[in-house]
Amino acid sequence: MSQLVIDNLHVSIDDKEILKGVSLTVNEGEIHAIMGPNGNGKSTLLSAIMGHPRYEVTKGSITFDGKDVLELEVDERSKLGLFLGMQYPQEVPGVTNSDFLKSAINARRETPIGLFEFVKSMESNIEKLRMKEDLAHRFLNEGFSGGEKKRNEILQMMMLKPTFTMLDEIDSGLDIDALGLVAEVLKEEQEKRQMGLIIVSHYERFFELIKPTHTHIMIDGQIVLTSDETLVTKIDREGYDWLDIKPRETQDEHRKRIVLESCVIKELGGKK
Repeated sequence: MSQLVIDNLHVSIDDKEILKGVSLTVNEGEIHAIMGPNGNGKSTLLSAIMGHPRYEVTKGSITFDGKDVLELEVDERSKLGLFLGMQYPQEVPGVTNSDFLKSAINARRETPIGLFEFVKSMESNIEKLRMKEDLAHRFLNEGFSGGEKKRNEILQMMMLKPTFTMLDEIDSGLDIDALGLVAEVLKEEQEKRQMGLIIVSHYERFFELIKPTHTHIMIDGQIVLTSDETLVTKIDREGYDWLDIKPRETQDEHRKRIVLESCVIKELGGKK
């Protein structure tokens, strides 16, 4: 069974620490929901796992079946079996969907995929997602609506067949019908291939459709609470205030506080 292990991960952007010791283990076939207020490190975690160059890992490790993911380039992580469905997919003028996907698939194979096999697979998946028939010939995400861009991310996942899929607010921009369709396709793919899923979302509705096996709350760059799918409902009804969790000290902060407290105690002791 494949396993993705994040251990004590610290990540900075422009010298500002965003993740402050995140540990998470995802097994093949599990569905992990990550929730939390905006700006607390959820997207940073997914981007760091995938290898976005802006995010600097300053401490900790990421391993995939024992392999050091941090030693790999982005394309190597993808070939290993990681996939990130982005919150804001980029437009790539001049590159068609079909050319992009065929190149990505061939990068994972010793021999190129046959044209008939590729066309049959792409047409079948486009039909499942109820996308426009001319999708293959359109430039990647150019002129797409928000919902089309998100479904196109799912199409890429279906074609590339990753072992672990990370989805960053894939449900935003989808209307109610498209939301149900994407969830249905995700469940089918996850069950068929026992794919591991890490899903960042704010909405209970999406997690009602694709129920997580684990739910994590991230606040101030740390996972502060882990439970099952019932935690999603509680967050939807009560928000995050009930947690009343203060960010944990880093080792340096703890050391400085202890030194300061020791100095105060000595000073008070000397006055007696």
